[in-house]
Amino acid sequence: MLDGLSLNGKTVLITGGGTGLGLEMVKFLSRAGADICVAGRRVAPLNYAVETVFENGQKGLAVPTDVSDSYQVKLLVEKTLQEFGKIDVLINNAALVENNIVKPIWDIEDTEWQSAIDVNLSGAFYCSREVAKHMADRGSGKIINTASGFGLRGGKDIYTYCCTKGGIVQLTKVLSFSLARYNITANTIVPGFIPTEATESEFRTTLPKSGEFLPSGELGQPKHIGPIAVFLSSEASDYMTGEIFTLDGGGLSAGIAPTGYAPIIGFQEV
Repeated sequence: MLDGLSLNGKTVLITGGGTGLGLEMVKFLSRAGADICVAGRRVAPLNYAVETVFENGQKGLAVPTDVSDSYQVKLLVEKTLQEFGKIDVLINNAALVENNIVKPIWDIEDTEWQSAIDVNLSGAFYCSREVAKHMADRGSGKIINTASGFGLRGGKDIYTYCCTKGGIVQLTKVLSFSLARYNITANTIVPGFIPTEATESEFRTTLPKSGEFLPSGELGQPKHIGPIAVFLSSEASDYMTGEIFTLDGGGLSAGIAPTGYAPIIGFQEV
């Protein structure tokens, strides 16, 4: 059973892998035996992430990339293939988290809306498009997209993030349906609120400050996402595609909105 979870000999390309949830995935994936190309906008976090890959005895590569630019994505994939010769797994994790706009719809500028779409949704599309043909030619591959609980429900005045993450869920479904014939799987990880450095912004004020209203009674931790990334990257998940893996302490199953208030259900007497 454990052999099926091994990533020995696998190459993973992950965007947004220098910090937060992406960095935790890098740590777990390299511990499981994967060689990793880490992409992101900031050089220092990328180099730190690659150092963790080296420490785990694997090959690593840092490629500064703005995924909203399709040409940079093309270069990213080319550099990964030059270094490793193949890409077994693509993890689309890059997103504008700290830059999320929380404001009434009438105050949202065109540039704010467009920038979120460009990074959160178009970036995942560009990366998937660039890698898919390579995977199809090889006859195998895995695409893992990171969405959010906000992609499955609304959030107060969180238009850009909710809409783009909802788009990620739908992108995964189309990828899974269309690429299955090439032995390529596509699945989505849907984290609930897991505090990271990137969430310490205005966006944080819309989120719970504790796990009091979650069935689990506690907020998630970045380390919780690592094992899921390993599973979805491994042969153990070969027969799973188009699926949503929710990591939220039961928040969605309980129907609790991220407002700090439990839902009120009224009953009318007949």
